[in-house]
Amino acid sequence: MNPNLNCDLCPRLAEFRETNRQKFPDWHNAPVPSFGDIDAGLLIVGLAPGLRGANRTSRPFTGDYAGQLLYPTLQKYGFARGTYDEEANDGLDLVGCRITNAVRCVPPQNKPVGAEINACRPFLIQEMDAMPNLQIVLCLGTVSHTSVIRTFNLRQRDWAFGHGAIHELPNGLLLADSYHCSRYNTNTGRLTQAMFHDVFQGIQHRLDTPDQ
Repeated sequence: MNPNLNCDLCPRLAEFRETNRQKFPDWHNAPVPSFGDIDAGLLIVGLAPGLRGANRTSRPFTGDYAGQLLYPTLQKYGFARGTYDEEANDGLDLVGCRITNAVRCVPPQNKPVGAEINACRPFLIQEMDAMPNLQIVLCLGTVSHTSVIRTFNLRQRDWAFGHGAIHELPNGLLLADSYHCSRYNTNTGRLTQAMFHDVFQGIQHRLDTPDQ
């Protein structure tokens, strides 16, 4: 379900990883594993690890700006508990939620190419297949949306990305969309905190959760 630490499926990413291992020997510098319970009903799919975020800390969205919006939002809507302190050992736990990325290794300039997204898709397929209670997949951004759509062999034009959209897929899963919670999107006003919160409020209403 996770690539090995020296995965060589993507030569460009493997070369970038080795460069970072030399520059930052104390960092994770390897494919970033998913975070959260495999029995969760909600899977959040991001783009790829950030260089100084998950690539450093080993946990998705941890240590970069995106996590500063994502994790407090998860706490607000009951999908996380504990304290988010931007480190993998901060004690934060997810509740009914799991987080992964469409691409598990950090790409240069945070921009994976199509071949790298395709090479990593089998891990995303395995991820979803291994989640027995999966109900909703939340895609952060168009790249993760497209990768999930292709995972199910669906046509992109039939299931277009749209912030706040919730698609009912033929396999019974719900596919929810949000703009990525990146610094760029929030700084430009493309995504506001209120917009992000609305997405999770909608998910909360659609998700069947057992009593905690």
